[in-house]
Amino acid sequence: MKITGTIEFSDPESRRSAARILNALSPDNLRSMESEISDGRVAVLFHSEKIGSLLATVDDFLMNVKIGEGIEQALEKGNKVQKN
Repeated sequence: MKITGTIEFSDPESRRSAARILNALSPDNLRSMESEISDGRVAVLFHSEKIGSLLATVDDFLMNVKIGEGIEQALEKGNKVQKN
């Protein structure tokens, strides 16, 4: 049995940030996941035969996204400090 799941970023502001992060993470994508980035949708689709594998993949992905968000926020903060 194939198990699937999707994480979609629906808010326009989070879509822009998510698209940048997903592009940066895409070289690390596993065969069990696909990123979909377009003007109207930013999403990641996951699929697996085992629920444990799916949950592990999603957990790893979310941790990488969290790190990407932290880096993005630090860069934005650094740019604001430099402008002042």
